Amino acid sequence: STQASNSFYQPIFEEAKQAASAVAATLSQLIKEGKVSEAELFAEKYQPIANTNPQKFSTAYDKLTDQLFPAIQEPILSRHQNVLYAGAVDRKGYFPTHNKKFSQPLTGNYDKDLAQNRTKRIFSDRTGSRCGSNTEPMLLQTYKRDTGEIVHDLSVPIYVNGKHWGGFRIGFKR
Repeated sequence: STQASNSFYQPIFEEAKQAASAVAATLSQLIKEGKVSEAELFAEKYQPIANTNPQKFSTAYDKLTDQLFPAIQEPILSRHQNVLYAGAVDRKGYFPTHNKKFSQPLTGNYDKDLAQNRTKRIFSDRTGSRCGSNTEPMLLQTYKRDTGEIVHDLSVPIYVNGKHWGGFRIGFKR
């Protein structure tokens, strides 16, 4: 029934909203402190990181998000056993700082790295790009990950200083 599914998704939706708000506050604080400019944050300038496959990218701000986003993202995984990932992506689906479990050291083994090192990638697949570009209060998608798993992905938009920066996405299983 709709009631049951609403109650099932509600806690995830609440987590996503709170996290999106925390990410927005963090990013606007970085701008305020002069650590990154608003122009740099919204530039969508991605520098390819050498010898990465799948290709990874750095930006003007990903070293900052590496320090600050885990405090927002990681607790969601510990609070919900069915959550696979939780993190902020920009409008193009760029994931500057993925969860620790998906930021394992690179091995050079494609399959292993695909599964265990997903940080700093641009997820330009239909699901990933819609998470970042969506401006509706909530977007719920079900998709098959590039690792083969079937995952529900709930995302909410992130606005920084009134501008749409991206989305906070949470992937989970029923």
